[in-house]
Amino acid sequence: MQGQEVDLPPPAEGQGNTLLVIFISLAAALGGFLFGFDSGVINGTVDALQEAFNSDAVGTGFNVASMLLGSAVGAFFAGTIADKFGRRLVMIATACLFIFSAWGSGFAGGSTTFVFFRIVGGMAVGAASVLAPAYISEISPAHIRGRMATLQQLMIVVGLFIAFLSNYLIAGTAGGASELFWWDFQAWRWMYWVEIVPGSIFLISLLFIPESPRYLVAAGRTDRAQEVLERLLNAKDQAVQTVADIKSTVLESRKPRISDIISTHTGRVHPIVWVGLGLAALQQFTGINVIFYYGATLWQAAGFDESSALMQNVISGSVNVFFTFVAIALIDKVGRRPLLLIGALGQAAMLGVMAFVFGTAASGDADALMLSDGAGLVALLAANAYIAFFAFSWGPIMWVMLGEMFPNRFRGAALALAGLTQWLSNFAITMTFPIMLASLGLGVSYGIYAAFGVLAFIFVQRYIQETMGKTLEDMSREHEAADVAAGQASP
Repeated sequence: MQGQEVDLPPPAEGQGNTLLVIFISLAAALGGFLFGFDSGVINGTVDALQEAFNSDAVGTGFNVASMLLGSAVGAFFAGTIADKFGRRLVMIATACLFIFSAWGSGFAGGSTTFVFFRIVGGMAVGAASVLAPAYISEISPAHIRGRMATLQQLMIVVGLFIAFLSNYLIAGTAGGASELFWWDFQAWRWMYWVEIVPGSIFLISLLFIPESPRYLVAAGRTDRAQEVLERLLNAKDQAVQTVADIKSTVLESRKPRISDIISTHTGRVHPIVWVGLGLAALQQFTGINVIFYYGATLWQAAGFDESSALMQNVISGSVNVFFTFVAIALIDKVGRRPLLLIGALGQAAMLGVMAFVFGTAASGDADALMLSDGAGLVALLAANAYIAFFAFSWGPIMWVMLGEMFPNRFRGAALALAGLTQWLSNFAITMTFPIMLASLGLGVSYGIYAAFGVLAFIFVQRYIQETMGKTLEDMSREHEAADVAAGQASP
């Protein structure tokens, strides 16, 4: 998003329209719900897709991971498009893409058609990941903006949970994801079509919310911006002053460029940018989305039947939601860096346990793993503990850190690159898991992800600085001083 953000002031005592802000924020956060649902719905359909499209390991991996290519594109360009056409209009387009993708994914008759619709859905996911939190931050007064911003992450994990629950109920009723369900369509198709319902609710909700006042000022529509602010703040004087503040920053700012990440003092990429890219990549390299995208497949590979495997997804989704609340409670008390360190070690330890359990399991017929009751329980507990460690640390906190750690003058460019890196890393992990499962097995695969957990701990210990309690301006000055010192030290 272009320029610097201006916090909406807290309303005068007894004033303000907090309920309206909450409603508007919830409407925008439905984009996060669809982000989570669209990411999780694939989980219960992997084997059915492989059977329906006669896919090999590579084809299956691409069927699942194709969405992430669209997500990378959507995340990278959403801000620029929203600066040109408005946040609300682009979110409306995003809702339409969600609905179109859900419909087409369910009707697909082959891998090529399915991949096309998943890429379209991925573009919507990527755009929602950028636009929803940006819009919420721009319409929320400063005194409640932090709480409103957490709605996005909450809605993502709730969307994941609802997708897992929906898959479980549909497959259970039909007798399996590949079995016929309503009107003689296979159950896996209905798993995608369910998304049309929340997608339509998102679209209708967006018709009743205002455009961002910051965009309206940038577009020269100051009278409309003042009207919106008067509704949000219930105070005309504050609305007039806020419009003036926004106008001054818009006029003084320019659109971010990727070249902004190059230091004018050293001629090299700012070190903090590399740190941000590393943080974004390592969040994915511990394999979290293997659980979210392939949960049913990996539990069936461990000897669970389809119904039990889908139930494990529901349990995992519940754990994810609960521990996201834990993150919200701790992030401004314990700090970002300690939670990242604890989360990295915890994930590595639990992945190590899973690697041992699956690596030492006996093989049954057709190379299927045979876990004893005790080993199955240990694997289940370790997997959910792994999700818990991720949910209160690297899941939400990575995005908080990325929003805080970059200086104002190249935050937009750095965030665009970090978002692109995160989605491409997600694609790489998602694409390679079926191949690793077929060639290396679950034990070795989890061992590799555990090694990345250890690497993530070392990375945070060495390169990540705490941002809690610091203003964005303070951190910008610190980085500027460090950059000048680095330039003076360069030959």
